[in-house]
Amino acid sequence: MGQPGGDGDPRPHRRAGRRRPLGGDSATPVTDVETRAERTAAADTLCVAAFEKVEAPVTGVALVAVGGYGRGELAPCSDLDVVLVHDDDVRLGGWAGELWYPIWDSGTRLDHAVRALPQMTAAAGTDLKVALGLLDTRHLAGDPNLTLRLRTTMLTQWRRDARRRLPELREMVRARHEQVGELAHLSVPDLKEAAGGLRDATILRALVASWLVDVPHPQLRAGHRSLLDVRDRLHALAGRATDRIAPEHWPGLAHSLGLEEAATQQHVREVGRRLTHLSRLTWRRVEAVQGRRTPVGVRRPELTSIAPGVALSAGEVVLDRGADPAADPLLLLRAAAEAAERDVVLAPPTAARLVRECAPIPEPWPRAARQLLVRLLAAGPGLLAVWETLDETGALPRLLPEWERIRLLPHASEIHRFTVDRHVVETCIEASALIRDVARPDVLMVAALLHDIGKGGPHEHCAAGEPIARDVAARIGLGREEVETVATLVRWHLLLAETATTRDPDDPATLDHLVRRIPDVTTARLLLALTEADARATAPKAWSSWRAGLVTDLARRLIARLDEDEGTGPPALGTALPATAPASPEFVVESGGDDCRVTVVAADRVGLLADVAAVLTLQRLPVRTVRAWTEGDVAASVWSLDGDVPDVAVLRQRYDALTAARLGVPARARPVAPRDLEPRVALRPDASREATVLEVRAADRTGVLQLTLETLADLDIWVRSAHADTLGPQAVDVFYLQESGAGALSDTRAAAAAHAVRDALSPPAPAHRG
Repeated sequence: MGQPGGDGDPRPHRRAGRRRPLGGDSATPVTDVETRAERTAAADTLCVAAFEKVEAPVTGVALVAVGGYGRGELAPCSDLDVVLVHDDDVRLGGWAGELWYPIWDSGTRLDHAVRALPQMTAAAGTDLKVALGLLDTRHLAGDPNLTLRLRTTMLTQWRRDARRRLPELREMVRARHEQVGELAHLSVPDLKEAAGGLRDATILRALVASWLVDVPHPQLRAGHRSLLDVRDRLHALAGRATDRIAPEHWPGLAHSLGLEEAATQQHVREVGRRLTHLSRLTWRRVEAVQGRRTPVGVRRPELTSIAPGVALSAGEVVLDRGADPAADPLLLLRAAAEAAERDVVLAPPTAARLVRECAPIPEPWPRAARQLLVRLLAAGPGLLAVWETLDETGALPRLLPEWERIRLLPHASEIHRFTVDRHVVETCIEASALIRDVARPDVLMVAALLHDIGKGGPHEHCAAGEPIARDVAARIGLGREEVETVATLVRWHLLLAETATTRDPDDPATLDHLVRRIPDVTTARLLLALTEADARATAPKAWSSWRAGLVTDLARRLIARLDEDEGTGPPALGTALPATAPASPEFVVESGGDDCRVTVVAADRVGLLADVAAVLTLQRLPVRTVRAWTEGDVAASVWSLDGDVPDVAVLRQRYDALTAARLGVPARARPVAPRDLEPRVALRPDASREATVLEVRAADRTGVLQLTLETLADLDIWVRSAHADTLGPQAVDVFYLQESGAGALSDTRAAAAAHAVRDALSPPAPAHRG
């Protein structure tokens, strides 16, 4: 308890010096639950004997164990945490101070307190640590009814006040994790205080005791027991109470476990990671419960469909009604991407079922599977928890068999704060914030996933990773050029950082060195983004302002040397159009494999593309790419779609109703992703002499293209041609704009158009709270 007490007791509450291990000599191996039970029983015998020697009242006084002793988790060098509790009307005599002498004389370290029952209740109500410690109260001696009242009172109080007190507990846990770090990644693991350590296991039990949430008990029990076993061995080796595994302890721990030293470290990290995952999952569920009030009479959580076969229930992504994993090989990726983008829990039972039942993804992967993978990787902070769930449920070997090479692999360099696999996930999270800076965000995210895949072998990891990355990129269906770009990025992902800090940027030979390895501007910009993401994921000092300045300056010089050629006009888009426009728009639908295209030919006018986009939005048809062009008074557009193949008659009907103003269209619905980056809207004055070129990069969400086109139509701006692509989570749209019946926009009109589109696509400002 750590509180003063003891009725005139002159001795300190905690005896200093080397303590005698409980239940035997410190060299005795401590290996299992039975030994801990024997150690606890020996301590109980000692405490009971001490209590029986004093003249304590028969009723109204009890000696109880709390904390780790109350849970029966004594390690060889643990202290005994005990409280002498009494009713308020019981007067304690000198015997209360004499109680502790036999325990001290045995050489056992003792942490004790004397408290009246009302004092304990009050302390638990104001001090969260006291409340947690008293949840594990266990009777040792004296009045068992008093102990029962204490336990009942503490549990009742905890459950009654849980909703109010859990936010404070959450902040305590978060602060401890930030200060200590994660057990799975620390170079000197702290078995107790680190994230995924014994303290978290205890708090998970307290959360279960609140009755607000539950945890997978077999996993919690197994992980908790494993850490206790390791701590027992650590105490036996060190001959003192310690929770930190210093480098010199690993060989002895390995010997006591009968494992190699590397396998021992991996075992500890594995357990720490599993408990960290359980802790994060449980706290997510606590937050969901805190923000949700179940209506009276509702027994089952509501299912909200969010994607084909996928639903949201009680803040977790689960399977929708009627989902058939065996018939949908992309269901696992779709569920993971939705959970990560929404930053919610991917329900572990759902992931485990999908691992068992989903058919393998065809190789090479179809475009839809690749898009889902990139969306998952680019989801930002929501990726971490979902990736951990995929790891814990065995899904990652199905998606990326090569992941096992780096799983729980420690870094050789001490500057790294995480193991290799976690560093890779952190690199993806950092790269997700940079996708607006590159032309191919999909390639960036795949390269971020694979940049360290060559580690763990005898060869230099950049060179070893290149062929692996090439194979993976080809397997997930990237084109030949993209595969080579990914391989190049993996091979040279350290090039900019190493060159910037070791060579003179003003020496022509420095740029020659880079140009021989980096073939074009697109790759150079991707490499700069990957370099920044990799450094930020390593450690704060790895991307200091000084290092960032050196790398960025060198990258700019490289880009200038490569002399980017953007072209001077739109590429050829299709076959020649008819000489005269049809009397009414013509819709043609073609489908094959995972590709569906809608071609529209109509008389050209301002707002035509916006109307077609609105029709597709109403049909809930995600647009993958668009190519639009004009010849004379005839306009054509080809829309590549995801989702079901639309009915031509329905499209025509919707279009006619829209243009006749008989159909309400959510034209101004602002499409906001759960985690939108700010859109990038830029004018490219050198891209065309005949038109104003507007480039838009924004989160890929239904309605983005429609909103952009309608904004331009409202300004009476004619879209001469359009080139829209979806690359992972990002829409990259380029529009060639002209005044109706005239040429390029004036500078003023162009700036107004860019500003209006940026404003239309920007996430709404947070609401003010008065």
